Amino acid sequence: MKLAVFDFDSTLMDGETLEYLARETGIEKEVKEITERAMRGEIDFFESLQKRVGLLKGLEVKTVNNICENLPPMPGVQKTIKGLKDMGYKVVCFSGGFKNATVPFLKKYGLDCEFSNILHEKDGYLTGLVGGEMMFGSSKGSMLRRLQLISGIDKSNTIAIGDGANDLSMFEYAGTRIAFCAKPILKQNADIIIDKKDLSLILDKVLN
Repeated sequence: MKLAVFDFDSTLMDGETLEYLARETGIEKEVKEITERAMRGEIDFFESLQKRVGLLKGLEVKTVNNICENLPPMPGVQKTIKGLKDMGYKVVCFSGGFKNATVPFLKKYGLDCEFSNILHEKDGYLTGLVGGEMMFGSSKGSMLRRLQLISGIDKSNTIAIGDGANDLSMFEYAGTRIAFCAKPILKQNADIIIDKKDLSLILDKVLN
């Protein structure tokens, strides 16, 4: 068995979920600034996630779900997922974002599994609180290692693909580390760098 683990925001999906949501409340600029600092590794991911989600307090859940179900896929995503599966890979998504987005994406594009966070809601509105499986900078690496141990998958048969600082932890356990349209901090630790927004370019790199 082989494993390919993708980040979601700006990797499988073209953009940042939190920024799409922030447009509804007029705080996109503030959220984007926090996101950029976190992805460059300038501030702790847990702290940045709490701050950004807190700014969404009061947003209607129906609106959240509508936005999340219509997020734009990264060019080449369907071809890439199918291609990797044809090569014997289990294709998984690790996201510091939210199940409102990753679950519909999984169903639409055929991911094998997703691990992400949950936006807390009450009476149909966001409370500004968040919890889940991907809350910390170390969460992706920890989950990847657990999947490898459970499934008996070796590091040499593991690919990790991401774009930001919170993807660094999974690089430690991946034999192939791909920085996709990534921040400098991730490129410095990658085996493969792709700077064009075409996810299917990964297939050529994996085959070679």
